[in-house]
Amino acid sequence: LLPRDGRRDPASLRTEVWGRALSNPLGLAAGFDKSAEAMEGALDLGFGFVEVGSVTPLPQPGNPKPRVFRLPSAGAIINRYGFNNDGIDAVKSRLERFRERARAPRASHRLRSGLVGVNVGKNKTTSDGAADFCAGVSALAPLADYLVVNVSSPNTPGLRALQSRAALEQLLRRVLAARDGLAWDEGPAPPLLLKIAPDLGDDELRDVAAVALETGVDGLIVSNTTVERPPGVRELEHGQEAGG
Repeated sequence: LLPRDGRRDPASLRTEVWGRALSNPLGLAAGFDKSAEAMEGALDLGFGFVEVGSVTPLPQPGNPKPRVFRLPSAGAIINRYGFNNDGIDAVKSRLERFRERARAPRASHRLRSGLVGVNVGKNKTTSDGAADFCAGVSALAPLADYLVVNVSSPNTPGLRALQSRAALEQLLRRVLAARDGLAWDEGPAPPLLLKIAPDLGDDELRDVAAVALETGVDGLIVSNTTVERPPGVRELEHGQEAGG
């Protein structure tokens, strides 16, 4: 749809995060490239970073179709994809091949400098959500520039319940232990971020902030899609569809 951007970004756009230089701060969020199939193309379009996922341990098809609804007059879209992705093994293989291409002498500067984050989630039918997150981190952390724990999608049953204080603290400590238990001989472990929902109340936000500080996660991503519907939206066609 668009030509590859071979130009270098202006120096005024350069920024640094976690000790890594970005040619520009504009990134592609998780949800577009769910299974790590388009990282190279997205970076060559000019994004400074790309986040793949959410990735679950086992492949899953997501929710039944239709699962995306356009509300043109509101300038909105409702989705309930449900973490459709190809699973850890397929994503790991693609990330390995991508890293090989990015190290090649003729790789574009965008491939060499762009960051690739990995967003991990849990399978819909799992009996241990924290174990799913740990499996994703253990398998994919060595290939990620940063990691994201996604507990905020409204389209996976029970997922947002992991944002409660006790559950969130337990989850993050397990995930951080999984990351820190890996061997990091060639540099520091990738930063780990928490992705939260936009629908949390003030007390819930205070709890999330406290847990983030206590556990030492490296940052927050604000935010996922909302389940709230502004005045007038519910009356539109598809305005009452479930999703975010």
